Amino acid sequence: MDGLTRVDQALIVLAVLQAAVFCLFWFDKVQARNGDWRVRERTLLLGALFGGPGAWLAQHLLRHKTRKEPFRSLLGGAIILHLIGVVTMLWWLLR
Repeated sequence: MDGLTRVDQALIVLAVLQAAVFCLFWFDKVQARNGDWRVRERTLLLGALFGGPGAWLAQHLLRHKTRKEPFRSLLGGAIILHLIGVVTMLWWLLR
């Protein structure tokens, strides 16, 4: 990653995390359709802490766990915590 600023590197890491969390939700959706082993909700929520917008996008595009409470509310909280963390990290990198 030579020639990239710390902000560039952070944005690349964030993009990779978003994609990974989206794939995790997609995998769980496929497993649910097939009646196979599922990803724990705890794991999905932990993923959302690291890739919040990817989790939100997956939930809505894949229509996965959109009506299940308290998961839906907990996911919203995890996404908010993720966004707070991202803003804090970018503020720290840009100061």
